[in-house]
Amino acid sequence: MQKDIHPEYKLITVELADGTTFQTRSTMDDETFVSEVDSTNHPFYTGRRQYVDTAGRVEKFMRRYGLKEEDSDDEKEGDEDKSE
Repeated sequence: MQKDIHPEYKLITVELADGTTFQTRSTMDDETFVSEVDSTNHPFYTGRRQYVDTAGRVEKFMRRYGLKEEDSDDEKEGDEDKSE
C-alpha cells in the first residue's frame, strides 16, 4: 500500500434509534454516528406498512388542472339532452 493516500480508519460508536449502541471502525470524522432507522422501526423488518394518504389528491388535481364541479355538472346535463 502507498503511504499517506488512505483515510484514517478509527473506532466510532453507533447509536441506533432504539438506544442500542455498539462500536465499529469507520473512516468518518465524527466519533459517534446516530441512526434514525434500524430493524426495530423500519417497515421492511417490522412488516408494518405506511399508507400514503391519498384523500384529497384528486380534488387537488381538479382544482389545479381540471374542470370545476359546476362546469362538469352542466356538461353532464348537456350530454343527456343530446342522447334523447
